[in-house]
Amino acid sequence: MRPTAVLRVSLAVLFCCASFLAAQSSPSATPTPILLWPNGAPGALGATDLDKPTITPYLPAQNPTHTGIVICPGGGYEHLATDKEGTKVAQWLNERGVAAFVLTYRLGPRYHHPAQLLDAQRAIRYVRTHATEEGIDPNHVGIWGFSAGGHLASTAGTHFDGGNSKAVDPIEQVSSRPDFMVLAYPVISMQPGITHNGSLHMLLGEQPNPMLENELSNETQVTPLTPPTFLFSTTNDPVVPVRNSVLFYEALLRAGVPAELHIFEQGQHGSGLGQNNPQLQMWPVLLQNWLHLHGWMATSAQ
Repeated sequence: MRPTAVLRVSLAVLFCCASFLAAQSSPSATPTPILLWPNGAPGALGATDLDKPTITPYLPAQNPTHTGIVICPGGGYEHLATDKEGTKVAQWLNERGVAAFVLTYRLGPRYHHPAQLLDAQRAIRYVRTHATEEGIDPNHVGIWGFSAGGHLASTAGTHFDGGNSKAVDPIEQVSSRPDFMVLAYPVISMQPGITHNGSLHMLLGEQPNPMLENELSNETQVTPLTPPTFLFSTTNDPVVPVRNSVLFYEALLRAGVPAELHIFEQGQHGSGLGQNNPQLQMWPVLLQNWLHLHGWMATSAQ
């Protein structure tokens, strides 16, 4: 065989190998959203996309720790930052061998509590019910929320149940408790001076019930059964006061719940994975090490 022919064959083999490896490390290009309630969500006010909560699965080629994470994008309970706080996060997890499920939950002012919590709980139950077929351990199902999505995630982690064994729907028979939480610049409290007012009013209405304000101030709802939690925030966050993260962390410590908190001095709200901020680029590295520490991610950051 002539040298040029050998070169062409070698290049072809290298191209095929590279294509195979790329396919192995990348999630599906166009994952299909899954209706959480195919026959209609509880309390649905219509039949539009706004009334139909979904999860979009992003599955890695290999999942050595058999972990799945429900992702709750933020947006003040009024819209969803699905790209920066959803799709990109799912891809980051897939690259590290973890399955991700981006949640599209119902929003205000059309929907108020408990619709959002029901959607998050259903997502956790769905992933747990379908864990085996997706290569996931039902005891390795976490939740990750940003901003108002962080409030939703922390609500799921402090307001859960063990499932209804008598339910006809098998999904409703399993627990809605996440096995761990990741909370990025989260809203935690509904209390004046601490909360994000936009999230408060979208979730509870313009004249919130004081009892609900207290019940959904999740720093007051932590118990020893609250899942292990990783928190990230910034001191100068102008939108969601850093006290939200601090109060929740202190409550976790009092309850004896494993927790890790990282507060950076500077960083705008809504930074996602921090790729546009040299300082904040470190926080996903710290998260990766925490997930590895607990066995929810196979690789630690170097």
